[in-house]
Amino acid sequence: MGYFDSKTNCFKSQFKWMEDNLGKDYDDQQTNTLQDQATTFSVNIRIAMERFNQTQGVHTFQQMYGCEWDDQTGAKNGFRHDGYDGEDFVFLDLKEMRWISPSQQGFRTIQKWNNDRGLIDSDRNYFSTECIEWLKKYLQYGNSSLKKTVSPQVSLLQKSSSSPVTCHATGFYPSGVTIIWMRNGQEHHEDVEVGELLPNEDGTFQKTSTLTVTPDELKNNKFTCVVEHQGKTKTANQIRTNPDPTDPLSMGIIVGAVAAVILLVVIGVAGFMVYKKKNGFKPVSGSDDGSNSSANAVPQA
Repeated sequence: MGYFDSKTNCFKSQFKWMEDNLGKDYDDQQTNTLQDQATTFSVNIRIAMERFNQTQGVHTFQQMYGCEWDDQTGAKNGFRHDGYDGEDFVFLDLKEMRWISPSQQGFRTIQKWNNDRGLIDSDRNYFSTECIEWLKKYLQYGNSSLKKTVSPQVSLLQKSSSSPVTCHATGFYPSGVTIIWMRNGQEHHEDVEVGELLPNEDGTFQKTSTLTVTPDELKNNKFTCVVEHQGKTKTANQIRTNPDPTDPLSMGIIVGAVAAVILLVVIGVAGFMVYKKKNGFKPVSGSDDGSNSSANAVPQA
């Protein structure tokens, strides 16, 4: 929905429906909140380093929180987890409304936070009320955009005949997608590496699944990539491979293509010179005409 980092030091909404309904004030409000949180994060990571007896090195303090609302039953839920160097540090038990730590280094933090009744009440209000209210607003504002469905485009790509085969699914929305390899009609899971889900500039997503297979296996078996998205499937079994530069036939095709391009360029230049002599250059026209924050505060550890 939005992005903030310490380089730009500002929050930017990612969807047009956010700009249309929340305006620039929303971005400014989020910027102020996240700038404060960035400062608190810097303090917390130094405290965590002290707790783990670390004086140097690269370390990571992470936070993940959110709320859930079932529009059919009205059920609400929420979560808040803090992590350090990829491991759980502290988390909030919303049923008991108390902080818990799986590591000894987090005991001092949860003792401090559990004794702060103001902090506990603030967390209870945020996850049970404020977060849910913002969630409902987002669903209302982005309803048409969030419910849109765009099917993926699926391609099988291979750099050379001896390279792994990549199944590339792109241009799909929403982000949930499953990529399955089939070998002679049966699911195939060996030597398969699934890539990360990546965003496209237009708001859609892309994902890859790479199959490592020998040329003989590829020749003697039928491999198919099946992509499942929103209850529908798309398949691909025709592999697009780069020409082999050592193959005389492909070299002839490449040379022929280059010669054709050069010939087209020559013809194009000659045609332009004739046009210029007949019509002259025409002046270019000088006309310019063309065709409430939802973030939860981060307490100090």
